[in-house]
Amino acid sequence: MEPKRLIIVAVGGQGNLLASHVLGEAALMSGVPVRMSEIHGMAQRGGVVESALVFGDAKSTIISDGEADLFVSFEPCEALRALKKCNANTVAITNTRPLPPFTAFIGRGTYPDVETVTETLRNKTGRLIAFDATTLAEEAGNPMCLNMVLLGTLIGTGVLPITADSIREAIRTRTKADFVEMNLAAFEKGFARAA
Repeated sequence: MEPKRLIIVAVGGQGNLLASHVLGEAALMSGVPVRMSEIHGMAQRGGVVESALVFGDAKSTIISDGEADLFVSFEPCEALRALKKCNANTVAITNTRPLPPFTAFIGRGTYPDVETVTETLRNKTGRLIAFDATTLAEEAGNPMCLNMVLLGTLIGTGVLPITADSIREAIRTRTKADFVEMNLAAFEKGFARAA
């Protein structure tokens, strides 16, 4: 298959890595070749976490600037930081609920206006799905389910050749038993939001 390149960005602790692993496992269950890489430098201190997944026939997980077919951001400011990976055809999904860095809390930095962030994303990508995914995660039972909401939205776009059923199965096998039902509920809310 023709490669599809996905970048996922988040703040440490938002569940980017779990979402990436669920997606990777679902791809393998679906017979879709996948390669993954992660950058999680200062993640434990609220720093950026970036995952790159390439589906299909590709030899590398490197996604150069302007090469992302898909872009998922768990946090608006992180979307701005990684926007250079997108192009005019990229399908972008972003959570609009900010998680301001410590410097903004103590008055040493400013957080950009969320409407400005979404407008910038809209102007630089082919399709933007921007919504408060954290609220849907809370409705599913826990704001930490944000990752599964956004994963549901990603699969709901239909851009990747991965079925919702394979994601559901990967959620069952990759998440702790106590959280499976909550994660499945969050996935369904995100899947419905893509429509």
